[in-house]
Amino acid sequence: MRVITVNGLQVHDSLALPDALPAHGFVWIACSRAYFEAELPLVQAALVRLTGQSLVDLHTSDLLNPQLPSRYDFSSQYDLMVFRRLAQRQDAAPADAAKGKRPGPPVLQRIDTSPVGFAVFDRVLLSVHPADCAVREAYAARLLASAVADDANDARSAGARGVPHSPADMMLRIVSHMVDGYLDLRRELSRQLDHWQAELLHPKTRFNRWDALLQARLALHQLEDLCDDQHNAIQSWTESLDTWGIGHDSAAVLEHELLKIRSRDVLEHIDRVVQHVRRLEHNTETAVQMHFNVQGNRTNDIMRTLTALTAIFLPLNLIAGIFGMNFEFIPWLHQASAFWWTLGSMGAIALGMGLVFWRKRYLARTGD
Repeated sequence: MRVITVNGLQVHDSLALPDALPAHGFVWIACSRAYFEAELPLVQAALVRLTGQSLVDLHTSDLLNPQLPSRYDFSSQYDLMVFRRLAQRQDAAPADAAKGKRPGPPVLQRIDTSPVGFAVFDRVLLSVHPADCAVREAYAARLLASAVADDANDARSAGARGVPHSPADMMLRIVSHMVDGYLDLRRELSRQLDHWQAELLHPKTRFNRWDALLQARLALHQLEDLCDDQHNAIQSWTESLDTWGIGHDSAAVLEHELLKIRSRDVLEHIDRVVQHVRRLEHNTETAVQMHFNVQGNRTNDIMRTLTALTAIFLPLNLIAGIFGMNFEFIPWLHQASAFWWTLGSMGAIALGMGLVFWRKRYLARTGD
């Protein structure tokens, strides 16, 4: 568990639950799912002490569910956001390697889709992460570093790219960081699928990775469905922002507008993920269709060549069949030069028909 207190431009990191809220700012309580389940009464007591409200039992079950899809819900005191992260696990090994099966692309097997839950209060943000969540540690390190930079620079730069203004702003920043984690995988994923496409389209390569290609397509479909759930959750959150009661304070109005802008930015990032996944699916489908078209053209070339050769030898077989008849009187049968004239005629016929077929490109390959 990590507890980060944001008080203006100052950010403090701690491992203990606070007893009170800061004078100007909010508290971020980030804990693992195992810690949240084991110390649920302690966390609930801290939320009551800080906000005067505890989590609803159904929302607690949602935060503890490791298979829950991305969703948004709310109560009168807080908002609940469950967002399945798109991060790359560096320590994961292919699951099918030990079973002797051919796995799909390693980059697809290293995609972690564990859910991360957020309970957004007015001045408290509770986040429940998987064990050893790299997203939490990466954003916490970035937040502490930005706080140091904001202290060193002018206060006007604070909050623009560094310290968030509110728990809702921090939640959106973490969600955006999770979505950007998948965008970092685009180059490696595109490289793997481009390699397969090159193998599919190469005329001299016999592609035999159909099982891995099928697994890759299934993984891309799962990512697309996952992004659709994420888009619906963020869209519901964005629509709920219009129902917030905002006073006439210019700072509150500006902060509310910034939340809307950041929410739309997260939606745009998710749309980029969806577009990239769909483009990869389309390219894969196109490569498979082109592969079978190339194989069909190669088969047509072979059949056309065999047909032309058969047509060349048909008149030769006819001549050989005629002179092979068992009649007593056949022209040229008893002449010494008949054999050579017959062979010459058969060669001339074969050469002539070969030239005609070559001019008509019946003996040429389509690729040439």
